[in-house]
Parts: sequence; structure tokens; C-alpha cells
Amino acid sequence: MELIQKIELELLNKSDYQALKEAMIEAYPNLPEPAWDKKQINTLINKFPEGQIVLKVNGHIAACALSIIVDYNQFSHSHTYKKITGDYTFNTHDDEGNILYGIDVFVRPMYRGHRLGRRLYEYRKELCEKLNLEGIVFGGRMPNYHQYADEMTPKQYIEKVKTREIHDPVLDFQFSNDFHVTKLMKGYLEGDDASQEFAAMMKWNNIYYEVPTKNINVSKTIVRLGLIQWQMRSYSGVKELMEQAEYFVDALSAYKSDFALFPEFFNAPLMSAYNKLTEAEAIRKLAEFTQPLIQEFSKLSISYNINIITGSMPELVDGVLYNAGYLCKRNGTVERFEKIHVTPDEERIWGMKGGNQIRTFDTDCGKIGILICYDVEFPELSRLMALEGMSILFVPFLTDTQHGFSRVRYTAQARAIENECYVAIAGSIGNIPKVHNMDMHYAESMVFSPCDFSFPASGIVSSATPNTEMVLISDVDIDMLKELHNYGTVKNLKDRRTDLYKLKKMR
Repeated sequence: MELIQKIELELLNKSDYQALKEAMIEAYPNLPEPAWDKKQINTLINKFPEGQIVLKVNGHIAACALSIIVDYNQFSHSHTYKKITGDYTFNTHDDEGNILYGIDVFVRPMYRGHRLGRRLYEYRKELCEKLNLEGIVFGGRMPNYHQYADEMTPKQYIEKVKTREIHDPVLDFQFSNDFHVTKLMKGYLEGDDASQEFAAMMKWNNIYYEVPTKNINVSKTIVRLGLIQWQMRSYSGVKELMEQAEYFVDALSAYKSDFALFPEFFNAPLMSAYNKLTEAEAIRKLAEFTQPLIQEFSKLSISYNINIITGSMPELVDGVLYNAGYLCKRNGTVERFEKIHVTPDEERIWGMKGGNQIRTFDTDCGKIGILICYDVEFPELSRLMALEGMSILFVPFLTDTQHGFSRVRYTAQARAIENECYVAIAGSIGNIPKVHNMDMHYAESMVFSPCDFSFPASGIVSSATPNTEMVLISDVDIDMLKELHNYGTVKNLKDRRTDLYKLKKMR
């Protein structure tokens, strides 16, 4: 074989036809009609020039990939090669379609073993992303199946190829390039005796695909998080407390933050006026401020164009005391969340009850989850949220000692790794001696990520100075999570053994 001096990827040109024909005849010696005629090649180039590419080695065609765009919804899932190509006229090509359909890929025998096919597929994937198509589909031949047809079904054959018990040059290549089988088809390609006319319908999903929409409010891919490490201090009333809250919201808005996260029970200093009451009575007096505070936060979210997670506050609903918070969106809508697992002290001292809502929230920055403090120590909650598509988990917390903080901090980081998401935690610092049961606070607000090559090796995106009043601002890239889900060193969500265990909500 000649020494490879130069490899070039080029769009197929009409003047390349004779060289292309010779290359196809070499690549498909066992097919009755291995070469496309000149008219067909010219039609492909005229209809979709970007979809027809060749790899040239030292100026000679070594490999080729041909494709069209189709509206896949117009074809049955059990179509034939003849039908998808419009009886080989390619009149099925549709510039407004949703799928890049592979017509042909081949490498000349003398150039095999140099991973040229992988280069062709990488180009196709990039083209698919560039054109915002759902994915790549084609019928994968099974050229070695005829050797096993008497002893196993096509389905059994495919399974043994996947487990590497059997070698198939086509299917092995597709599996190694992240394609998966969606259907087994009979009679796909007339005359393909080696495959017994069977084909595995293969698909690669474009993780960056966005459903076309006229809505200009598309989700952001780079999201800026603003975490407020709140100083517990005495306030004369709601007005003074909200002045301090607005100061932080204003500061985060000035830095174009998409979210402002307040800690759990950030409004606890207002209980100092009720210090002569029992703890249970004082917390219920604090609950009277919750709805007025939510109204003020909603106004701030609109005025400063920022989504505000209010931390949490005590709230009485039909006589039952909950630890609840609100997501005040910058579009004016407000949604509620609850603490599911109250701590032993919350239940024993205050008579607080756990909530019943496990849910995610749709925002202009994608789907998020919110868990209050102790809840993050229960992995099932965030896993349910991750299965609904959560990309960022927010955790407002309140801890009195470093031991308590460590429980929240390390379990929050575990949630980021196991659910392949970002986790942001924000807490309060300082002392308020005049409030029983909430007099000491320790916090180090942080943002966590999964641990893989695109992310910090430590899994820590950023962290605040411990026990210091401040804001922490961090940018997180949602597209990096999509990459991780599909191409990460490990894939925690995809690799779950759902044949052995399942997780589901009870209500």
C-alpha cells in the first residue's frame, strides 16, 4: 500500500465521478450493482452538496459518504431502502426535514484500517448539529449474517455482535460510533444476500437538537448563578430585612445573574420580637410574614429581571406548619416547594410536618430542582428530579455547626456526581442570641459539578469564604451536561441497572 502523505476531506464534485465509480466497485465486490450511475450522483450533489463527501488520500478517493435529509415522519418505521430513496431518484430529500439519512458509506479495501470511516461519521455528526437535525438514521447491513443464518435469528445475531461474540464489520463500526439499533427490518435492500436482506435500523441522536419554535424565549446554555451567603443580624422589621435582601438582588442583577438563591430560614431574625413565647409559638408568628415576603420577592424578580429562590420560611397551611419556599420567576409567575424531610428538631420543637411535593420546575434556563437542607441527604429525591431532566439543583440550607454543614456539603456534591447535574448550596452565617433554637450558624456556600474532563477535577466550580457575608457568582454550562450524559468517562444515569431496580414516585 502506498505511503499516506496527505488526507483531505472534500465535498464530492461532479468531476470525481469516474474515480468514485471505480472506488465503489472495489468496495462492494459482492453486490450486483455496486456503483451509483452518474445521473444519481449529480442529483445528490445538486440537491444536497453538503451531504456528499469524500476522503482523498494523496489525491485519490479513499472513502465516501452520501446522505439526504428526510422528513422521517412521512415514512413508516419499516420502510425499505428503495422507498426512502424515492426509487433511487432521491426525490425524498427535504431541506425542511428532521433526519439526516445515510445513503451510503464505504472505504476502499486498500485504505481500511486507518479509521477513515470514523472521519466521515464525525463530519456527518457535525453536519447534523449544524443543521439542527434530530439525528442520523440508516439501514445497517449485516454482511456476515449469512454465515450464521441457519443457527440463529437476526435478533440473536445482533445481540452477539453487541457482546463481541461475533464480528460484523458494519455493525461493529456503527456500535463503536454511538449508533444504536431501533428496529430489525426484513427485505430492506434487494439483492443483499450476505445480509439475507435483513438490516438493522441504526440511529444516532443529536443531543443539541432544539425543536424549531417561533418562541424567542429559548433556554440559555450558559447560566449564571448567584448565591447569597446571608448574615444573620437583628432587623427592626420586614421592611429593613427586605432592604437587605434587595441589596443582594440588585448586586446579582447588575452582574447579569439568572438566579438568586437565598438560604433556608433567612428571615429567622424576625423571631427575636417573640422570644418570650415558646419556640413553637414563635415560629408560627414568623409564619405570618411569609406571604407578604413572597409578594415582595416576586416584585423584585420582575424589577431586577432575575429568578429568585427565596430560601425557605415557615408556612401554615390549613393549620399545618411546613418548611416551604418559593421560586419567583422573572416573568412574574410564582411556584412553591416544600421540605420533604423535616429534621428531628423541626418536628419535636416546632411541630413541623414534612411536605408531599417532589417536583422539578421549568425556567427560562432549563429544568431545575430545589431541595431544602436535610432533603439533599436523601438521594432518592434528586434522582427522581434528574430522571425528569433537571440540570441544576438548588439547596438552601441552615446549619449551626461544621458537622451539620459537612453533611449537607458532601451529600450535595454526591448528588452532582450521581445525577450528572450542577448543585448550588447557600447558607446563613453569624449569631442571633435572641432567637431560641436558631442562635448559631455556619456556612460555606458552594457550586458543585460532576467530575469529568470538562469539569473541575475536584467537582467544585466555586466556593464562598467560610462564615463571611458575601455573594458567590458562578457560570455553569448546560451543554457540557449533555456531552457528559452521552460521552462521559462514566455515565451514571445511563448505566443504571433498571433490570434490577426501579425508583418511582408514590403520589
